[in-house]
Amino acid sequence: MILCSEHTGKYTYPLLCISESLSLILWVEDPSQIKYSSGVRRGKNDRVDARMIARYAEIHRDKLRKYIPTDRQIHKLKELESQRELFVVDRAKYKAQLKDHKGFMHPDDYLDKNKRLVFLIESLDKVITQIEEQIQRIINSSPILTNQMQLLTSIEGIGNKVALKVILESDCFSRFKNARQFACHAGVAPFEYSSGSSIRSKRKVSHRANKDLKTLLHLAALAVIRKKDSDLKRYYVRKVEEGKSKMTVINNIRAKLIARMFGVIKNNTHYQTFYLNSLA
Repeated sequence: MILCSEHTGKYTYPLLCISESLSLILWVEDPSQIKYSSGVRRGKNDRVDARMIARYAEIHRDKLRKYIPTDRQIHKLKELESQRELFVVDRAKYKAQLKDHKGFMHPDDYLDKNKRLVFLIESLDKVITQIEEQIQRIINSSPILTNQMQLLTSIEGIGNKVALKVILESDCFSRFKNARQFACHAGVAPFEYSSGSSIRSKRKVSHRANKDLKTLLHLAALAVIRKKDSDLKRYYVRKVEEGKSKMTVINNIRAKLIARMFGVIKNNTHYQTFYLNSLA
Protein backbone atom coordinates (compact mmCIF):
# COMPACT_ATOMS: atom_id res chain seq x y z
CA MET A 1 0.00 0.00 0.00
CA ILE A 2 1.21 3.49 -0.87
CA LEU A 3 0.63 6.40 1.48
CA CYS A 4 0.97 9.84 -0.16
CA SER A 5 1.32 12.97 1.91
CA GLU A 6 2.25 16.60 1.54
CA HIS A 7 5.65 17.51 2.90
CA THR A 8 5.12 19.16 6.27
CA GLY A 9 8.68 19.47 7.51
CA LYS A 10 9.28 18.07 10.98
CA TYR A 11 5.60 17.07 11.25
CA THR A 12 6.28 14.31 8.70
CA TYR A 13 8.19 12.33 11.35
CA PRO A 14 5.13 10.71 13.07
CA LEU A 15 3.81 9.70 9.64
CA LEU A 16 7.16 8.09 8.84
CA CYS A 17 7.03 6.09 12.08
CA ILE A 18 3.51 4.86 11.32
CA SER A 19 4.46 3.91 7.74
CA GLU A 20 7.45 1.89 8.93
CA SER A 21 5.39 0.08 11.58
CA LEU A 22 2.70 -0.86 9.02
CA SER A 23 5.18 -1.60 6.18
CA LEU A 24 3.69 1.11 3.95
CA ILE A 25 5.47 2.94 1.14
CA LEU A 26 5.52 6.60 2.15
CA TRP A 27 5.46 9.11 -0.69
CA VAL A 28 6.05 12.69 0.45
CA GLU A 29 5.29 15.27 -2.25
CA ASP A 30 5.80 19.01 -2.54
CA PRO A 31 2.50 20.73 -1.52
CA SER A 32 2.71 23.23 -4.38
CA GLN A 33 3.12 20.38 -6.87
CA ILE A 34 -0.15 18.87 -5.67
CA LYS A 35 -1.93 22.22 -5.49
CA TYR A 36 -1.13 23.43 -9.00
CA SER A 37 -1.90 20.08 -10.64
CA SER A 38 -5.36 19.74 -9.05
CA GLY A 39 -7.29 22.33 -11.05
CA VAL A 40 -9.50 25.11 -9.71
CA ARG A 41 -10.49 24.73 -6.06
CA ARG A 42 -13.13 26.38 -3.92
CA GLY A 43 -13.10 25.96 -0.18
CA LYS A 44 -10.69 23.98 1.93
CA ASN A 45 -10.88 21.40 4.71
CA ASP A 46 -9.02 18.24 5.70
CA ARG A 47 -11.44 15.89 3.93
CA VAL A 48 -11.18 17.78 0.64
CA ASP A 49 -7.38 17.97 0.95
CA ALA A 50 -7.12 14.22 1.60
CA ARG A 51 -9.18 13.42 -1.49
CA MET A 52 -7.08 15.82 -3.57
CA ILE A 53 -3.82 14.18 -2.44
CA ALA A 54 -5.20 10.68 -3.07
CA ARG A 55 -6.33 11.65 -6.57
CA TYR A 56 -2.94 13.24 -7.30
CA ALA A 57 -1.17 10.02 -6.25
CA GLU A 58 -3.51 7.91 -8.38
CA ILE A 59 -3.01 10.02 -11.52
CA HIS A 60 0.73 10.63 -11.13
CA ARG A 61 1.90 7.16 -10.14
CA ASP A 62 4.87 7.55 -12.47
CA LYS A 63 6.22 10.27 -10.15
CA LEU A 64 6.25 7.97 -7.13
CA ARG A 65 9.36 8.40 -5.00
CA LYS A 66 9.71 6.48 -1.78
CA TYR A 67 10.48 8.87 1.05
CA ILE A 68 13.93 8.28 2.48
CA PRO A 69 14.54 10.19 5.73
CA THR A 70 17.51 12.50 5.96
CA ASP A 71 20.70 11.22 7.53
CA ARG A 72 20.60 11.53 11.34
CA GLN A 73 23.53 13.95 11.49
CA ILE A 74 22.13 16.16 8.75
CA HIS A 75 18.72 16.14 10.41
CA LYS A 76 20.29 17.13 13.73
CA LEU A 77 22.26 19.94 12.09
CA LYS A 78 19.13 21.25 10.36
CA GLU A 79 17.30 21.29 13.67
CA LEU A 80 20.14 23.11 15.43
CA GLU A 81 20.57 25.62 12.59
CA SER A 82 16.83 26.34 12.64
CA GLN A 83 16.98 27.00 16.38
CA ARG A 84 20.06 29.20 15.98
CA GLU A 85 18.39 31.35 13.32
CA LEU A 86 15.32 31.75 15.53
CA PHE A 87 17.39 32.95 18.49
CA VAL A 88 19.51 35.24 16.29
CA VAL A 89 16.36 36.98 15.04
CA ASP A 90 15.09 37.41 18.60
CA ARG A 91 18.44 38.81 19.73
CA ALA A 92 18.48 41.35 16.90
CA LYS A 93 14.95 42.41 17.85
CA TYR A 94 15.92 43.05 21.47
CA LYS A 95 19.11 44.88 20.47
CA ALA A 96 17.09 47.17 18.23
CA GLN A 97 14.80 48.08 21.12
CA LEU A 98 17.81 49.11 23.22
CA LYS A 99 18.62 51.82 20.69
CA ASP A 100 15.20 52.73 19.31
CA HIS A 101 13.43 53.32 22.62
CA LYS A 102 16.14 55.41 24.25
CA GLY A 103 15.03 59.03 24.52
CA PHE A 104 11.37 58.20 23.85
CA MET A 105 10.56 56.93 27.36
CA HIS A 106 10.88 58.23 30.88
CA PRO A 107 14.50 57.57 31.99
CA ASP A 108 13.42 55.39 34.93
CA ASP A 109 11.11 53.30 32.73
CA TYR A 110 13.82 52.92 30.11
CA LEU A 111 16.36 51.86 32.75
CA ASP A 112 14.07 49.08 33.99
CA LYS A 113 13.39 47.92 30.44
CA ASN A 114 17.08 48.15 29.56
CA LYS A 115 18.02 45.77 32.39
CA ARG A 116 15.48 43.17 31.23
CA LEU A 117 16.59 43.47 27.60
CA VAL A 118 20.27 43.16 28.47
CA PHE A 119 19.49 40.04 30.51
CA LEU A 120 17.61 38.51 27.57
CA ILE A 121 20.38 39.40 25.10
CA GLU A 122 23.08 37.89 27.31
CA SER A 123 21.00 34.73 27.77
CA LEU A 124 20.49 34.43 24.01
CA ASP A 125 24.21 34.97 23.44
CA LYS A 126 24.96 31.98 25.67
CA VAL A 127 22.34 29.78 23.99
CA ILE A 128 23.54 30.71 20.48
CA THR A 129 27.13 29.99 21.47
CA GLN A 130 26.14 26.58 22.87
CA ILE A 131 24.28 25.72 19.65
CA GLU A 132 27.20 26.80 17.46
CA GLU A 133 29.59 24.70 19.55
CA GLN A 134 27.30 21.69 19.22
CA ILE A 135 27.08 22.22 15.45
CA GLN A 136 30.87 22.35 15.24
CA ARG A 137 31.20 19.14 17.28
CA ILE A 138 28.86 17.30 14.90
CA ILE A 139 30.82 18.56 11.88
CA ASN A 140 34.15 17.56 13.44
CA SER A 141 32.82 14.07 14.21
CA SER A 142 31.92 13.43 10.55
CA PRO A 143 34.75 13.04 8.00
CA ILE A 144 32.32 13.78 5.13
CA LEU A 145 31.02 17.00 6.67
CA THR A 146 34.50 18.14 7.66
CA ASN A 147 35.85 17.51 4.17
CA GLN A 148 32.97 19.27 2.43
CA MET A 149 33.22 22.28 4.74
CA GLN A 150 36.95 22.59 3.98
CA LEU A 151 36.37 22.26 0.24
CA LEU A 152 33.59 24.86 0.15
CA THR A 153 35.35 27.42 2.33
CA SER A 154 38.38 27.25 0.02
CA ILE A 155 36.25 29.19 -2.49
CA GLU A 156 36.62 32.95 -2.26
CA GLY A 157 33.47 34.48 -0.69
CA ILE A 158 32.17 31.25 0.83
CA GLY A 159 32.28 31.31 4.63
CA ASN A 160 31.25 28.76 7.22
CA LYS A 161 27.60 29.84 7.34
CA VAL A 162 27.12 29.74 3.57
CA ALA A 163 28.95 26.41 3.32
CA LEU A 164 26.88 24.83 6.09
CA LYS A 165 23.62 26.13 4.59
CA VAL A 166 24.47 24.69 1.17
CA ILE A 167 25.44 21.33 2.67
CA LEU A 168 22.20 21.10 4.65
CA GLU A 169 19.99 22.19 1.73
CA SER A 170 21.62 19.69 -0.62
CA ASP A 171 21.88 16.86 1.95
CA CYS A 172 25.65 16.70 1.47
CA PHE A 173 25.23 17.29 -2.28
CA SER A 174 23.10 14.15 -2.75
CA ARG A 175 19.73 15.86 -3.30
CA PHE A 176 20.58 17.75 -6.52
CA LYS A 177 22.18 16.26 -9.63
CA ASN A 178 23.98 19.39 -10.75
CA ALA A 179 24.58 23.08 -10.06
CA ARG A 180 21.72 24.16 -12.35
CA GLN A 181 19.14 22.30 -10.26
CA PHE A 182 20.49 23.83 -7.07
CA ALA A 183 20.49 27.29 -8.70
CA CYS A 184 16.79 26.80 -9.49
CA HIS A 185 16.16 25.84 -5.87
CA ALA A 186 18.00 28.96 -4.68
CA GLY A 187 16.16 31.26 -7.11
CA VAL A 188 19.30 32.14 -9.04
CA ALA A 189 18.69 30.46 -12.42
CA PRO A 190 16.93 32.73 -14.97
CA PHE A 191 14.02 31.47 -17.10
CA GLU A 192 12.53 32.61 -20.38
CA TYR A 193 9.10 34.32 -20.37
CA SER A 194 7.54 34.44 -23.83
CA SER A 195 4.37 33.52 -25.69
CA GLY A 196 4.10 33.52 -29.47
CA SER A 197 5.65 36.52 -31.18
CA SER A 198 4.01 39.30 -29.16
CA ILE A 199 4.80 38.56 -25.52
CA ARG A 200 8.51 38.51 -24.82
CA SER A 201 10.35 39.70 -21.75
CA LYS A 202 13.85 39.45 -20.37
CA ARG A 203 14.93 36.21 -18.79
CA LYS A 204 14.35 36.49 -15.07
CA VAL A 205 14.58 34.40 -11.94
CA SER A 206 11.53 32.80 -10.36
CA HIS A 207 10.09 33.97 -7.05
CA ARG A 208 9.63 30.33 -6.07
CA ALA A 209 12.91 29.89 -4.23
CA ASN A 210 14.55 29.29 -0.88
CA LYS A 211 14.82 32.93 0.16
CA ASP A 212 17.14 32.31 3.13
CA LEU A 213 19.60 30.49 0.90
CA LYS A 214 19.34 33.18 -1.78
CA THR A 215 20.07 35.89 0.81
CA LEU A 216 23.24 34.14 1.98
CA LEU A 217 24.44 33.67 -1.61
CA HIS A 218 23.72 37.35 -2.27
CA LEU A 219 25.82 38.38 0.73
CA ALA A 220 28.61 36.07 -0.46
CA ALA A 221 28.50 37.70 -3.92
CA LEU A 222 28.67 41.18 -2.38
CA ALA A 223 31.63 40.13 -0.22
CA VAL A 224 33.51 38.95 -3.31
CA ILE A 225 32.99 42.11 -5.39
CA ARG A 226 34.10 44.29 -2.47
CA LYS A 227 37.52 42.66 -2.34
CA LYS A 228 40.45 44.66 -3.68
CA ASP A 229 41.66 41.91 -5.98
CA SER A 230 39.34 39.12 -7.09
CA ASP A 231 38.59 37.48 -10.42
CA LEU A 232 34.87 37.83 -9.74
CA LYS A 233 35.31 41.51 -8.92
CA ARG A 234 37.09 42.01 -12.23
CA TYR A 235 34.24 40.15 -13.90
CA TYR A 236 31.70 42.40 -12.14
CA VAL A 237 33.48 45.61 -13.19
CA ARG A 238 33.90 44.44 -16.78
CA LYS A 239 30.23 43.46 -17.21
CA VAL A 240 28.94 46.68 -15.63
CA GLU A 241 31.16 48.69 -17.97
CA GLU A 242 29.66 46.73 -20.88
CA GLY A 243 26.22 48.00 -19.88
CA LYS A 244 24.85 45.07 -17.88
CA SER A 245 22.69 45.95 -14.88
CA LYS A 246 24.41 45.51 -11.52
CA MET A 247 21.78 43.11 -10.16
CA THR A 248 22.07 40.91 -13.27
CA VAL A 249 25.83 40.68 -12.83
CA ILE A 250 25.49 39.96 -9.10
CA ASN A 251 23.03 37.18 -9.91
CA ASN A 252 25.55 35.77 -12.38
CA ILE A 253 28.16 35.80 -9.62
CA ARG A 254 25.77 33.91 -7.33
CA ALA A 255 25.41 31.28 -10.06
CA LYS A 256 29.19 31.12 -10.50
CA LEU A 257 29.65 30.53 -6.75
CA ILE A 258 27.15 27.67 -6.90
CA ALA A 259 28.95 26.17 -9.90
CA ARG A 260 32.27 26.41 -8.06
CA MET A 261 30.84 24.73 -4.97
CA PHE A 262 29.52 21.80 -6.98
CA GLY A 263 32.82 21.68 -8.87
CA VAL A 264 35.07 21.31 -5.81
CA ILE A 265 32.76 18.66 -4.33
CA LYS A 266 32.62 16.70 -7.57
CA ASN A 267 36.41 16.80 -8.03
CA ASN A 268 37.10 16.49 -4.30
CA THR A 269 39.79 19.17 -4.46
CA HIS A 270 40.22 22.65 -3.04
CA TYR A 271 39.39 25.56 -5.29
CA GLN A 272 42.28 26.76 -7.41
CA THR A 273 42.10 30.38 -8.57
CA PHE A 274 44.49 29.80 -11.47
CA TYR A 275 43.41 26.28 -12.40
CA LEU A 276 44.96 24.84 -15.55
CA ASN A 277 43.35 21.83 -17.20
CA SER A 278 45.76 18.96 -17.66
CA LEU A 279 44.65 18.67 -21.29
CA ALA A 280 45.37 22.36 -22.05
